[in-house]
Amino acid sequence: MTHKIPESVLVVVYTPAGYVLLIERADAPGYWQSVTGSRNTLEESLWETARREVAEETGLCATPDTLKDWKEARVYEIYPRWRHRYAPGVIQNTEHRFGLVVPEPLSVTLCPREHVRQVWLPWQEAALQCFSWTNQEALRDLPQHMPAPVSVE
Repeated sequence: MTHKIPESVLVVVYTPAGYVLLIERADAPGYWQSVTGSRNTLEESLWETARREVAEETGLCATPDTLKDWKEARVYEIYPRWRHRYAPGVIQNTEHRFGLVVPEPLSVTLCPREHVRQVWLPWQEAALQCFSWTNQEALRDLPQHMPAPVSVE
Protein backbone atom coordinates (compact mmCIF):
# COMPACT_ATOMS: atom_id res chain seq x y z
CA MET A 1 0.00 0.00 0.00
CA THR A 2 1.26 3.46 -0.89
CA HIS A 3 0.76 5.96 1.89
CA LYS A 4 -0.81 9.35 1.30
CA ILE A 5 1.43 12.41 1.38
CA PRO A 6 0.36 14.55 4.38
CA GLU A 7 0.03 17.66 2.24
CA SER A 8 -3.27 18.48 0.61
CA VAL A 9 -5.42 21.16 -0.99
CA LEU A 10 -8.82 22.57 -0.09
CA VAL A 11 -10.57 24.17 -3.07
CA VAL A 12 -13.53 26.43 -2.37
CA VAL A 13 -15.72 26.42 -5.50
CA TYR A 14 -17.84 29.58 -5.48
CA THR A 15 -19.81 32.05 -7.57
CA PRO A 16 -19.36 35.84 -7.70
CA ALA A 17 -22.66 36.08 -5.76
CA GLY A 18 -21.12 34.10 -2.88
CA TYR A 19 -22.71 30.69 -3.37
CA VAL A 20 -20.45 27.76 -2.48
CA LEU A 21 -20.43 24.16 -3.66
CA LEU A 22 -20.44 21.54 -0.90
CA ILE A 23 -20.17 17.81 -1.53
CA GLU A 24 -21.05 15.00 0.88
CA ARG A 25 -18.46 12.29 1.52
CA ALA A 26 -19.38 8.76 0.47
CA ASP A 27 -17.36 7.24 3.33
CA ALA A 28 -18.89 9.51 5.99
CA PRO A 29 -22.59 10.31 5.51
CA GLY A 30 -23.44 13.80 6.76
CA TYR A 31 -19.84 15.03 6.32
CA TRP A 32 -20.06 17.99 3.92
CA GLN A 33 -16.98 19.66 2.52
CA SER A 34 -15.39 21.59 -0.31
CA VAL A 35 -13.15 19.82 -2.83
CA THR A 36 -10.11 18.33 -1.07
CA GLY A 37 -7.28 15.99 -1.88
CA SER A 38 -3.67 15.07 -1.31
CA ARG A 39 -0.69 15.49 -3.59
CA ASN A 40 -0.07 12.32 -5.62
CA THR A 41 3.70 12.87 -5.72
CA LEU A 42 6.15 15.39 -4.31
CA GLU A 43 6.77 16.53 -7.90
CA GLU A 44 3.11 17.47 -8.40
CA SER A 45 2.65 21.18 -7.67
CA LEU A 46 -0.09 22.26 -5.30
CA TRP A 47 -1.83 24.08 -8.18
CA GLU A 48 -1.74 20.86 -10.23
CA THR A 49 -3.13 18.95 -7.24
CA ALA A 50 -5.96 21.45 -6.91
CA ARG A 51 -6.76 21.29 -10.62
CA ARG A 52 -6.70 17.47 -10.62
CA GLU A 53 -8.90 17.18 -7.53
CA VAL A 54 -11.47 19.62 -8.96
CA ALA A 55 -11.65 17.56 -12.15
CA GLU A 56 -11.84 14.22 -10.29
CA GLU A 57 -14.43 15.30 -7.73
CA THR A 58 -16.65 17.61 -9.81
CA GLY A 59 -15.83 17.20 -13.49
CA LEU A 60 -15.08 20.94 -13.70
CA CYS A 61 -12.06 22.20 -15.62
CA ALA A 62 -10.03 24.76 -13.66
CA THR A 63 -7.85 27.25 -15.51
CA PRO A 64 -5.24 29.78 -14.36
CA ASP A 65 -7.92 32.46 -14.74
CA THR A 66 -10.43 30.71 -12.47
CA LEU A 67 -8.31 28.71 -9.96
CA LYS A 68 -6.37 30.89 -7.54
CA ASP A 69 -3.87 29.93 -4.87
CA TRP A 70 -4.90 31.84 -1.75
CA LYS A 71 -1.36 31.39 -0.42
CA GLU A 72 -2.69 30.21 2.93
CA ALA A 73 -2.23 26.89 4.69
CA ARG A 74 -3.41 25.28 7.90
CA VAL A 75 -1.96 22.32 9.77
CA TYR A 76 -4.53 20.04 11.34
CA GLU A 77 -4.63 16.72 13.13
CA ILE A 78 -5.79 13.94 10.82
CA TYR A 79 -9.03 12.36 12.02
CA PRO A 80 -8.28 8.96 13.58
CA ARG A 81 -10.70 7.23 11.16
CA TRP A 82 -8.46 8.23 8.21
CA ARG A 83 -4.95 7.87 9.72
CA HIS A 84 -4.49 4.36 8.27
CA ARG A 85 -4.05 6.01 4.85
CA TYR A 86 -0.81 7.66 6.00
CA ALA A 87 2.56 6.27 7.07
CA PRO A 88 2.71 5.00 10.66
CA GLY A 89 3.09 7.86 13.12
CA VAL A 90 1.80 10.55 10.74
CA ILE A 91 -0.98 12.41 12.52
CA GLN A 92 -0.85 15.91 10.96
CA ASN A 93 -1.61 17.22 7.49
CA THR A 94 -0.83 20.60 5.90
CA GLU A 95 -3.78 21.87 3.86
CA HIS A 96 -3.28 24.62 1.25
CA ARG A 97 -6.24 26.81 0.28
CA PHE A 98 -7.41 27.59 -3.24
CA GLY A 99 -10.49 29.22 -4.70
CA LEU A 100 -12.24 28.37 -7.96
CA VAL A 101 -14.75 30.90 -9.23
CA VAL A 102 -17.53 29.74 -11.56
CA PRO A 103 -20.15 32.05 -13.13
CA GLU A 104 -23.18 30.48 -11.40
CA PRO A 105 -24.15 27.36 -9.45
CA LEU A 106 -23.45 24.46 -11.78
CA SER A 107 -24.50 20.84 -11.71
CA VAL A 108 -21.29 18.87 -11.21
CA THR A 109 -20.37 15.26 -11.94
CA LEU A 110 -19.45 13.62 -8.65
CA CYS A 111 -17.05 10.72 -8.32
CA PRO A 112 -19.47 8.22 -6.65
CA ARG A 113 -16.79 6.40 -4.68
CA GLU A 114 -15.83 9.74 -3.04
CA HIS A 115 -19.01 11.86 -2.88
CA VAL A 116 -22.73 11.17 -3.05
CA ARG A 117 -24.54 14.54 -3.01
CA GLN A 118 -23.95 18.17 -3.89
CA VAL A 119 -25.50 21.44 -2.78
CA TRP A 120 -24.91 25.13 -3.46
CA LEU A 121 -25.37 27.36 -0.41
CA PRO A 122 -24.63 30.98 0.51
CA TRP A 123 -21.11 31.01 1.98
CA GLN A 124 -22.32 31.78 5.53
CA GLU A 125 -24.68 28.79 5.53
CA ALA A 126 -22.09 26.56 3.84
CA ALA A 127 -19.58 27.33 6.60
CA LEU A 128 -22.05 26.01 9.17
CA GLN A 129 -22.52 22.73 7.25
CA CYS A 130 -18.83 21.74 6.94
CA PHE A 131 -17.48 19.15 9.37
CA SER A 132 -13.88 20.39 9.19
CA TRP A 133 -12.76 23.48 11.09
CA THR A 134 -10.30 24.35 8.32
CA ASN A 135 -13.09 24.25 5.74
CA GLN A 136 -15.36 26.34 7.98
CA GLU A 137 -12.59 28.92 8.40
CA ALA A 138 -11.85 29.04 4.65
CA LEU A 139 -15.52 29.68 3.90
CA ARG A 140 -15.75 32.43 6.53
CA ASP A 141 -12.69 34.01 4.88
CA LEU A 142 -14.16 33.76 1.36
CA PRO A 143 -15.31 37.42 1.10
CA GLN A 144 -11.71 38.67 1.35
CA HIS A 145 -10.81 36.55 -1.71
CA MET A 146 -13.76 37.53 -3.85
CA PRO A 147 -13.33 40.30 -6.40
CA ALA A 148 -14.88 43.60 -5.38
CA PRO A 149 -18.19 44.36 -7.09
CA VAL A 150 -17.89 46.69 -10.04
CA SER A 151 -19.81 49.91 -9.51
CA VAL A 152 -21.52 51.56 -12.44
CA GLU A 153 -21.81 55.33 -12.23
